[in-house]
Amino acid sequence: MNSKLASLDCIPWQRMTTAYGRGTDIPQLIEEGQYHELANLIEHQGTLWQVTPWVLLVLLQKLADRARQPEQITENEMTPYAAVASALAFQDMEAGQAVDKMEDLLEEKYLWPESEEEDEEQWEEGEPPGYDPIPFFSYYYYSYDILKQAVPTFTAIKNGNRQLAPTIDEILQLFAS
Repeated sequence: MNSKLASLDCIPWQRMTTAYGRGTDIPQLIEEGQYHELANLIEHQGTLWQVTPWVLLVLLQKLADRARQPEQITENEMTPYAAVASALAFQDMEAGQAVDKMEDLLEEKYLWPESEEEDEEQWEEGEPPGYDPIPFFSYYYYSYDILKQAVPTFTAIKNGNRQLAPTIDEILQLFAS
């Protein structure tokens, strides 16, 4: 995982959408460990959002650091990963075309304007920024890829924290072939 990109301040959260608007509050929610709220913003009714792969990238970097003490990781911390895994379980990762690199999703053409004044009109006009088929599929593709890269972390946590085994098994089931 690209640790430079996993820095909270390198991601234009306010220019990407969540299930309930812009991602402006995401850095604070991550810092405060508001995992249920984050899960609600990055996945809603099987849909992933612009912020989803970026939130996973940041959270998984933190989780990898904490995996050295798996007994201290809580069920609550697993909520965002389980939510995204449940949405990905019904996706065919071979069915779409993704942008070449995750960083490409930060290109101006995929980001929302600085001002939020016309957000409602953006949704009503058709394809808002970042929701054409290729970037939209990319949110799923890179979320899947990030979770897949984290399989060793999830496995280490599962091996050291039996309470989390059922939740982690659900996440790992996504990668069982």
